[in-house]
Parts: sequence; structure tokens; C-alpha cells
Amino acid sequence: MCKRVLGKASKKMAKSPNKNKLTSGSNVLTRDQHNVSRKKMSNNALKVLYRLNSGGYDAYLVGGGVRDLLLGLAPKDFDIATNATPEQIKDLFRNCRLIGRRFRLAHIVFGREIIEVATFRGHHENAPDKDKRCQKTSKQSEDGMLLRDNIYGSIEEDAERRDFTINALYYSAKDFKVHDFANGISDIDAKLIRLIGDPETRYREDPVRMLRAIRFATKLNMTISPETEAPITELAPLMANIPAARMFEEFLKLFISGKAQLTFEQLKKYDLFRYFFPATDQMLNEGTHPHIERFIVQALKNTDSRINNEQRVTPAFLFAAMLWYPLQSHIERIRNGQPHMSPQDIFFAALAEIMSEQQQSIAIPKRFQAVMKDIWILQEKLSRRDGKRAYKALEHQKFRAGYDFLLLRAEIESTSEDDELQELAKWWTDFQSTDNNTQELMIKSVFQTRTSNRRSPRKRRKVRDTKSSDNG
Repeated sequence: MCKRVLGKASKKMAKSPNKNKLTSGSNVLTRDQHNVSRKKMSNNALKVLYRLNSGGYDAYLVGGGVRDLLLGLAPKDFDIATNATPEQIKDLFRNCRLIGRRFRLAHIVFGREIIEVATFRGHHENAPDKDKRCQKTSKQSEDGMLLRDNIYGSIEEDAERRDFTINALYYSAKDFKVHDFANGISDIDAKLIRLIGDPETRYREDPVRMLRAIRFATKLNMTISPETEAPITELAPLMANIPAARMFEEFLKLFISGKAQLTFEQLKKYDLFRYFFPATDQMLNEGTHPHIERFIVQALKNTDSRINNEQRVTPAFLFAAMLWYPLQSHIERIRNGQPHMSPQDIFFAALAEIMSEQQQSIAIPKRFQAVMKDIWILQEKLSRRDGKRAYKALEHQKFRAGYDFLLLRAEIESTSEDDELQELAKWWTDFQSTDNNTQELMIKSVFQTRTSNRRSPRKRRKVRDTKSSDNG
């Protein structure tokens, strides 16, 4: 798609001998050489570009927005880069809020849409070393990870600071030109994910770039270039330094995008999955449960299918699936160690343990934790259908999520078509779609079946001889 639109301009840029270094200046594509159109851009993003330009500043649509438009995709975000400082941006927009400690950003708020505006980044060697305030603008850890990054520079420096070649693309709303600083268009045509600069240094600056490489490769159906791929497995332990809150955001980007199954396979390949779900990863590697991998893969397939069909999904369902078997392991251990505890107390003790462990890796918000708990509790409630219990379960706010989870369990865990779990899943499928009278009959049938199963064969009572007894 991109090759057809760019034509000779793309072929000319492909001749660069070293693609992971920036070219001198930029390759500039005029309006007739690319397919980026303002008609496909967010109106709010255009408003921001125009106001920055009219305020005397340079401003460009940058990164993934330009890349996706070149590919004929609909961008999810429209990010902007400018030579205006965050404070200058705030002066131009009343609906602006400044965020970020590691790197200061401006968010221009238009209702539910937020346009992110970043000041051109500069090189750390340009920071004023003798200035004590430098610690507030630039700081690195012993591993080379950037802790603060508020060094501003030119558009050329900003392009060098970008992570991948396909993201060092800038579109100007003033003259409709696309500036390509790192042969990114050639890599788009070649379907390659390539880091700008030395891969090990760039990963050490921000280990999340390893996740981004995987995310772009799966999202765009591209391949990670050999030099970009080479250090990932060795540097994977750097992911342990990433805050749990940021790992939650990365989880959403990786798994709630319609490519969750492929993402899971790639994370496993590069030994990165364990930094999301360490207990689950351990069970996968040890092979301690026969169903766990198939269960997770099917949950991911189902999620991808719903997203690609524009159906609603909740991250809580995937969290519940990822941690289902580790939770069962905790329940079994507590039951064996504390046989006097009630099943309910055992469940909540196991729940507290598994969530405390998991929060160290991914900071799962409480709203999703509550849904996870409901899904798990419903697995027990759905098995108890007598009396009014079936109606109470059906009326539960999270019934649908719990029912879908039961279907998943029945699909993966059942050993035959007449398996108890399969029968339970079918019962609930029928129960939802029938009338009240039939529902009553179904509930009575469950009660009668259970009652008959509990009864043991009765011995016939001997009839006493009352006459002989009275005459005794």
C-alpha cells in the first residue's frame, strides 16, 4: 500500500547504507509524493497544529499518526511535536494540562479526546552539567535508564531521540510535507521494525522499548530487524525496573488491541511474559497444570475476536484468565494446610495472596480487581442452581462475564461431551434463552436429580407383631 503511493521517493531513500543511523537532514516528501491527508486526521489535532503555527511556533504531527496514515490505517492517537516549551503551550491553550515527571508533556483536552503535545527533545550531553537544576531535567540510573528527560532541542535532535525509524516521521500542516529523518518510509515498505541508534543503549535507556518492538511488529504485521532483536532476551531482566503502574498501561496496549494471542507468543519467545504474570509464567514453564496454556491461548483468541468484531471487552476478563490456575494452586495449598477453614475463607485468603503478589508486577486498578473477584465467585455460584440461587446468579451484574468464563473452562477442561462442566455450561446456555415456566422446570429437575443422588437404598422396616407384644 505504502509502496504504491510513495513510488520513486521510497526507492530513492532505500539506498541509504546504514538504516539505524539518521541521515544528514531529512528526506522531504512533498504533497504529491505521499498519501497523508488532513481529511483523515482528527479535527482537534489540526486545531492544535494551526494554533501553534499561528502563535509563531513550529509544530508537526509526529510518529505513529503519520506512520499509520502512510499505511492507510486509522491512527488511534494524533501526537504533536513542537519547539514550544510546555509552559508556552499552556499559555496558548486554556484546555491544557501539563503532566509527567520523567518527560514533561502537554495534554490538550477536547472532551473525551486528548491531543498530546511534546517539546522537541534534545541530547543529554547538551544539558548544563554545572547547573544544580540539571537533576530536575536530566537523570539516568546506573543501568542507563532515563529517569528524567526534560532536555529540549531541535527537530533533528528530536528525531534522533525517537525510538524506531518508522516513528521518526513528521507531517507539517503548513506546507503538507512529510519529513523522514531515519529512512522510516523505506523500513515501512520493507516491513521492518528497526531501532534508531545502538539497540543495547536504547533498551537500557527505556526497557519498555522491547515491548514496543513486539507491539509494533504484531500490530503492523512486520518483522523485528536482526540487530534490533538480538539484545532483547539478554536485556529482558531490565523489565524488573519498570513501575507496576506503567506495566498496567503496557498490558492494555499489548493485549487489548486485537493481537493478544500473537503478542503472548512473542513475549514468551523473548522471555518477557514473566514480567507481567510471574506466577502464571512459572506454571507454564514447569508444566504443572495440563490446561493452563490452552486456557490462556483460547481466552486471548476470544478477546481478539471480540475486539476485531468491535465488541466490548474488559481487561478484567483476561486478568481473571491469566490468574485462574495460580489462584487454584493457592486454594489447594491453603485447604491442605488449614483443613478447618471454610471454603469461603479459603477462597478469600487465596485471593488476597494472589492479588498481593500480582500487584508487584502489574498495578491492576481496584475496579478491575472487583470484576475479577466476581468472575471467580460466579464459578461457584453457577454450579448451585437449586431454589432461588439460579435466578440470583442470572441477575448478578457480572453474570455474562462469569458465564463466558464458565464456557471457556468447559471448552478447555472438559474431558468428554457428557462431562459435568459441559453439562453445567449447556444448562446455563438453555436457561437464559427459555421462558419462566421452563426455567422453573429446569430448576426442579436439578433439585430432583440431586435429591435422588443423595438418597441411599432404604431397608424395608420389619413390621412388629403388636398382638404378641401386647400379650407379653
